[in-house]
This record gives sequence, structure tokens and C-alpha cells, in this order.
Amino acid sequence: MRIGFFTRLLDDVPAGERYRLAAEQIEHAEAFGFDTAWVAQHHFDGDEGGLPAPLVFLAHVAARTTRIRLGTGIITLPLEQPVRVAEDTAVLDLLSGGRLEVGVAGGGTPSSFAPFGHDPADRAALYAEHLDVLVRAWSGEDLGGGNRLYPPAPRLAGAIWEATFSVSGGARAGRAGNGLMLSRTQPRPADDPQATLAGIQRPIVDAYYDNLPAGAAPRIVASRTAFVADSRAEALRLAELGLGRGRLPFELPDDDLDRRIAAFDVHVGTPQDVIESLRADPTLERVTDLVFQAHSVDPPHPLILRSIELLATEVAPALGWLPSTEMSSP
Repeated sequence: MRIGFFTRLLDDVPAGERYRLAAEQIEHAEAFGFDTAWVAQHHFDGDEGGLPAPLVFLAHVAARTTRIRLGTGIITLPLEQPVRVAEDTAVLDLLSGGRLEVGVAGGGTPSSFAPFGHDPADRAALYAEHLDVLVRAWSGEDLGGGNRLYPPAPRLAGAIWEATFSVSGGARAGRAGNGLMLSRTQPRPADDPQATLAGIQRPIVDAYYDNLPAGAAPRIVASRTAFVADSRAEALRLAELGLGRGRLPFELPDDDLDRRIAAFDVHVGTPQDVIESLRADPTLERVTDLVFQAHSVDPPHPLILRSIELLATEVAPALGWLPSTEMSSP
């Protein structure tokens, strides 16, 4: 199993400083042997996510790193021109030495669709259409008028990861032989508000494996919120601050930290606390990649760096991971 670091760039600082801190965090993760680093894309709302142009940011990070694989988690594909995505990713993959992983999905805040001239009701159809164009471009097919992608990027057709909340999405990713991306948390069904994250994601993983073509190697990322500190008291203090800012689809008492930790699917505490918490998640027995993020605790930058160190030196090795010194294979 590989481990990764994921950031949504939500530090309470101006955008330029957010980007500087996130780049430093990824460099720190590489220094401690992390295999992958991922960034999210969000349009317009700085409180939801501070990065509308992940490929631009990753090009900057690629120039500052040498080994760690760099991924999008995710590109909101219905809002993108797929040929341009193919061109930008092809160039970035070359500049990074073949380190790019391309996570895509059809999601995104509904209000973000209008500025791009799209109706959010069309997201599923747009996603399918744009993903098809993207794959055809990377595969070197004629895109019209005899035009083919330059520079060519056939490797990227095998570097696709599809993020989904649904069983049908898991089946779709499996049929295509793509990677599957599982979220750090998911909405609970209205008829089962106490459902566990593992219980919700199990049928998604089942559908993925059931539909994977014979001989295709599974690729499954599980993203998990994990904040590790040197003391449990420090970790819980920061979790109380961060989770108190989070929005839930139901009401919880402000002082009920344990229920908030459970509701946000957070792994928090000392290294031993987080090791035990992660070992209790049966989903992780079936994934190829475990990706850690500090959101939605969102501690200060120096403590994110410390958490990265503790994840790499204590938590991940207890789960069977060995630090990498060479570039990870895609």
C-alpha cells in the first residue's frame, strides 16, 4: 500500500500564501517518503477550497520535487474543455518526469456551473462526454480534422482515477479499468443516519472489483482525515476548533466533540490513537493507496508538518507501509 498527502489549501491566509504553504507541505511529505501528493479543485469559494487551477499549481510543485507522484483530487471535468485538459496534463506529465496522476469527477458546487455556461442537471452527461474525449486524446485518436494530441501522452490513459460517492460510479470506474477514489467522508443515507463510512463504501468497492476486467490490477485510493500530534490533548483541542467550523447535515451540540469526530470520520490524537482508529476501518484492507489529509481539522501549518512526520515515521509503518526512496510506479 502506498501512502499520500492531500491538501485542500484552506489555511486562513491570502491565496498566494496558501499556495506557498501547500507546496512546502508536499515537499515535506516527499522528504519523509510519502508516495503521492494530491490537490483538490474548487471554483469561486475560497472557504470551500482555495485552488481553481490544480494543474498550474502542480507544475510549480513538480519543479520543486523529484520523486513524489502528483495527483488531482479532483478535476471537475464537466466544467473543463477536455482537449485543453489533455494538452495541459500531457505537458505537465513531461515536465514532472511522468509523475502525474489524474483524478476526475463530475461533482462540484451546483452554483459553479453557471459561469461556465452549463446546467448542473447536465453534469452526468457532460462528465461522460468529456471523459471520453480526454481518453481518446491521450490514446492518440483523431480528434477531428486529422488532429491528434501533441505532445502525445498515452501513459495518462492508464493514470485516471474516478472519484465517486455511488455504487454505480464504482462499477463505472471498474469497467473502464480506471482507479477508484473514495472520499474521506460521505453523506449518510436519510434512512440510516448512523451508518459507518466503511459500511457506505463497502458496496462501492464491491462494485468496482466485480466490474474490473480480467487481469486488470485494482487501483483504489481511500482518502482519510488524519491529524496526529505529540499529545492527545493538543490534537483534541485543535479538532474541537476545526470541527466546530464544519457544516453538518444535522444538528449536534457544540460541546459534543466525540460525535463530531465520528460524524466527520476523523482520525485524531497521538500516533497510537490514530493507528488504532485506522486499524478499525475495514475499507483500508482492500485499497492500494491510503491518502491522509488534515481537513476538516485544519490545524496551523507547523502542526500539519509535524503530523506529516508522525504519519510517516509511526502511523503508516504500523499499517505495513515502508518509506519510498525512489519514484513510485504509477
